[in-house]
Amino acid sequence: MTPTRIFDLITYQAKNHPKPDCICGKVKGEWLCYSTAEVVDQVNRASVLLDHLQVKSGDRVGLISTNRPEWNFIDFGILQLGAITVPIYPSLSDEDLVFILNHSGIKIIFIEDKKNLKRVQRLKTQVPELQAIYAIDPFEGIPSWHELLAEAKVPDNARIDSLKAAVKPNDLASIIYTSGTTGTPKGVMLSHRNILASVLHSGEISPLDSHCRALSFLPLCHIYERSVNYIYLFLGVSIYYSENLTTIAKDLQELRPQVFVSVPRLIEKLYEKILSKGKSLSGIQKILFDWSLRVAENYDPEKPQNLLQKSNLMLARKLVLHKWHEALGGKILMIVSGGAAIHPKIVRAFAAAGVTILEGYGLTESSGMSSTNRYYFGHKKFQTVGPSVGGVQLKIASEPGYPDGEGEIWIKGDHVMTGYYRDEEATRAALTADAWFKTGDIGKLIDGKFLKITDRKKDIFKTSGGKYITPLSIETRLKEHPLIEHAMVIGDGEKYPAALLVPNFLELKNLGLALDNDLRERYKTWIQEVNRSLGPWEQIKNFTVLPSEWSIETGELTPTLKPKRKAIINQYTAEIRALFCNESR
Repeated sequence: MTPTRIFDLITYQAKNHPKPDCICGKVKGEWLCYSTAEVVDQVNRASVLLDHLQVKSGDRVGLISTNRPEWNFIDFGILQLGAITVPIYPSLSDEDLVFILNHSGIKIIFIEDKKNLKRVQRLKTQVPELQAIYAIDPFEGIPSWHELLAEAKVPDNARIDSLKAAVKPNDLASIIYTSGTTGTPKGVMLSHRNILASVLHSGEISPLDSHCRALSFLPLCHIYERSVNYIYLFLGVSIYYSENLTTIAKDLQELRPQVFVSVPRLIEKLYEKILSKGKSLSGIQKILFDWSLRVAENYDPEKPQNLLQKSNLMLARKLVLHKWHEALGGKILMIVSGGAAIHPKIVRAFAAAGVTILEGYGLTESSGMSSTNRYYFGHKKFQTVGPSVGGVQLKIASEPGYPDGEGEIWIKGDHVMTGYYRDEEATRAALTADAWFKTGDIGKLIDGKFLKITDRKKDIFKTSGGKYITPLSIETRLKEHPLIEHAMVIGDGEKYPAALLVPNFLELKNLGLALDNDLRERYKTWIQEVNRSLGPWEQIKNFTVLPSEWSIETGELTPTLKPKRKAIINQYTAEIRALFCNESR
């Protein structure tokens, strides 16, 4: 039986590879695991409860929660009724939260934490369609999921089967609101067929199977981690949820997983931590570390190795690189990376340590995955996001001002959204008459099949001299400096481009450095180095060092840690104005 609705994934696992640790979370520091059979039972109980709460087919149900088993129980319980899951980021501003609640027409909402419970209660008067608010964990004065579930009747299998049978593959499964890097969030409508399209082709990507474990920590409210979790269920991979980002290192050691999904910045921080430890060594240990690092950063697993290269790699692994593998639990096969580019030297270094980093590409509108590098030899290429996934058509639409073969990426297939909720104008702008989705990303094909992302169309700007600037590649280069956490290149309508730099405050602290003129001189020297590889019109002429970190909570970053350009530009108006009044700061 091939799954045709998302909730079929649980039934599929129960029939093909049932396991004692299907989905696991931590409760008071201890892993609590649900077997496949227990997950089926919890999901059916969830459907009974939601049915009792008068949730009908087509109703929108909100969910504000971090990663935990209950996220899945509620999600699948909603879907079995033919209702629609609307996941919401816990860190949204009041303005965006009210917009999403009203725009989606959410009927009831389940909320994990007390802060957001109080916030939604406070804002409820602005959301007339919202009928009920429920907690997930028990909180005084609010009905909780666990309390309601305990009172729910044993599932009536005939009733549940009847409700499930009425759900069709093309029915709407979820409305996911984009993170809004450039403006108001849009509600992406994804059907069961859309989301399953990529899931069903996941077996061609890696050797993951029912003997594997996955650590999950990126937010399930984003399609990236959510679709990968569906893949885990399909392949029979056990899912373990970290308590939070601060426990990842400990969880890796306890769990010893074969895979986890990340965004580049988290992998870069891990790499920086390794380098920092290496810098603290002395004598022969320092010499051996530096030599092993050079071997690792020049390693290419896609090219044949001569005898000397093989010998050097074996020695480097024995002396140093095996410790990197052990730091990730010792059994790690692969890390899936998406959301932005990662420096190739980091991919090479981890590959040398026996850890394959697979870069992939997808958007909310394409159900999370359109292309990805494969685990297998000959099917991955550095600095690309790999070939398209099975069933996905991909083409490059020519753009004025770009070299031949480079332009906007268009994709087509069952995985592409049905449209934007209550926004026909935006839907018409994004989808062509023959169902091609215009991604807004700029790219090209390497060797005829490997997709390389070169920029984001909306981020490209033009100076007052009429020259186009593609900021992504410049920002990526700037962030190679170990003391730069984030960089944003600006200059729309100005004489020249400039940069906002956010220091790597943790590394500054480790090195005992301060935000002073010495640090600015370091940055200035680095920018001069970066400028040597740029055309005269795109060279950074000025920069400013910002005094505080960017974060999801303070509004500068999306949940996948990408800078929100519009919000940042609005926040630093004075600093940006100064950049184009003076040419050194």
